[in-house]
Amino acid sequence: MQAEILATGDEIRTGALVDSNSAHIAGMLEQNGIEVTRHQAVGDDLAMLVSIIGEISRRADVAVVTGGLGPTQDDLSSAAAAQAAGVELVEDQRALAEIEAFFSKRGRAMNPSNRKQALFPKGAACLYNALGTAPGFRISIGRCTFFFLPGVPHEMQAMLAEQVLPEVLRRQGGARAFRMTRVVSSFGLPESAVGEKVAAIGTVFPEIKLGLRAKFPEIQVKLYLNTADEANGQMILSQAVDWVAGQLEPHAFSVQERTLAEEVGDLLKQRGATLALAESCTGGLIADWLTNTAGSSDYFLLSAVTYANAAKIKVLGVSEDTLQRCGAVDEETARQMAEGARRAAGATYGLGVTGIAGPGGGSPEKPVGTVCLGLSDAEQCSSRKFTISFGRRLMNKRIFAMLALDFVRRRMLGKL
Repeated sequence: MQAEILATGDEIRTGALVDSNSAHIAGMLEQNGIEVTRHQAVGDDLAMLVSIIGEISRRADVAVVTGGLGPTQDDLSSAAAAQAAGVELVEDQRALAEIEAFFSKRGRAMNPSNRKQALFPKGAACLYNALGTAPGFRISIGRCTFFFLPGVPHEMQAMLAEQVLPEVLRRQGGARAFRMTRVVSSFGLPESAVGEKVAAIGTVFPEIKLGLRAKFPEIQVKLYLNTADEANGQMILSQAVDWVAGQLEPHAFSVQERTLAEEVGDLLKQRGATLALAESCTGGLIADWLTNTAGSSDYFLLSAVTYANAAKIKVLGVSEDTLQRCGAVDEETARQMAEGARRAAGATYGLGVTGIAGPGGGSPEKPVGTVCLGLSDAEQCSSRKFTISFGRRLMNKRIFAMLALDFVRRRMLGKL
């Protein structure tokens, strides 16, 4: 069964109002195994509405239309549906009674203009709206069953869940279809490279549909499966997730839609290990990410934001000679920052981060986007240097923080 979604109204068409309804409808339909093939938005234009409804009626099995059911002149959905179906508008007595009751319960008289909201195309079935004055309706046009719903989100959502979805599933034959989704999160490869590495999934798992999403600074691989057999579907999807994660090694860090900070926290916890931070260019961002997880005090002990060289010397014990010879942005400085944080906290690991986030401060030898990472434990102190500039300061800080956490993750997993 294929479905389309049509959002109406000039506010939606011009971008003055964000169309959250279509996203909600698509999610609910997809969860129930109903493929959404198209979203459209159209303004308050009767001829355009009639034309688009006609097009949908020849393509889709089901369509959900939102908006245009109010009492004013620019509410055109009922009239457009009637014209597209080639029928007249008639007053629905049940709908009129419900509108009158809505006002009566609130001690108000119904405005005569609200009577318009009870006008439906002849042959349409009323959809009850318990939360507002705009009933919806269901009508078949061509090969498609249309569900017209109000544009007010909470009204639309209730009617979708209580009246539309049950009817759609009934028309589908009553058999529940399952729309399953899993996500593999990766870091360190561009989207094009990720796409190349997982391109063969259609051959290996022909049942799986795959999509890529750049969620800076991550690249997410989304896997979709429609099936009537939930248990078998879960098995196939799990195998596909493992395959994708294997193709992306060592860059795949989560198969459960978890952040890199959450994954690092779990690895520390599993090992009974702890972490101390010495941040400069990231300004406490890594500490913020780590402490977004409840219970992070089990493994995260200390964060020192030593932005100035004097603080690096006084708080972390970085050598003044090192700073003079090498500068603040240097692998040796990062190693000493990491070791200073580890010793101060008595942690298993110490992580030092120093770099140039921009927009100024760079040089030919150390351009904006340069970051040095140090990672210390009781046995060794290693470092890495990267030059990766995304132009904007905040983006550079985020990528620096991800590089630092990924350094810790790979050390614990033996993937350096």
